[in-house]
Amino acid sequence: MSRVGKKPIPLPKGVKLTIGNELTVEGPKGKQTVPIPAGIALKQTDGILEILRDNDKKAALHGLTRALASNAIVGVSTGFTRELQLFGVGYKADVKGRIATFTLGYSHPIEFYLPDGIDMKVDKPVNNLTPLILTGGDRQLLGQVAANMRALRPPDPYKNKGIRYANEPLRKKAGKTGATGAK
Repeated sequence: MSRVGKKPIPLPKGVKLTIGNELTVEGPKGKQTVPIPAGIALKQTDGILEILRDNDKKAALHGLTRALASNAIVGVSTGFTRELQLFGVGYKADVKGRIATFTLGYSHPIEFYLPDGIDMKVDKPVNNLTPLILTGGDRQLLGQVAANMRALRPPDPYKNKGIRYANEPLRKKAGKTGATGAK
């Protein structure tokens, strides 16, 4: 039996569900829809949402549907946060409206468009480390935007410069040492 799918989802105050061919979740931070596959049923009772399945062949979809529904409920009620760190001398970030501008050591600044529903805040730099805080209601979109930002300048293993996740472990590699026999 799916351990994830069996867990009931508590509904916070202010969240409204509509169950049909798909689950529509509305809350203070927006509206999201979750597809309901065939063989999966939803039951709402006393502020709790339960996900049920027809048979054991639907175990994977059972857990997936429960996880997607839970993410949608948390997203419209409290939202999600993802932290990035910009590390390097002269590396900067700035946000104006929906456009984030990065200076990452290239010959030109990079403009990054923030999709609707995703907000970015740049904190004050400390010791060449600039914290970037992304917030949004859609967990998948937030993770994709964070990954796209990180891809602009991934962390360098020799100098650890670049954009990295706040909790990302990095191993710094040693550079070349000694002479190679060149005269």
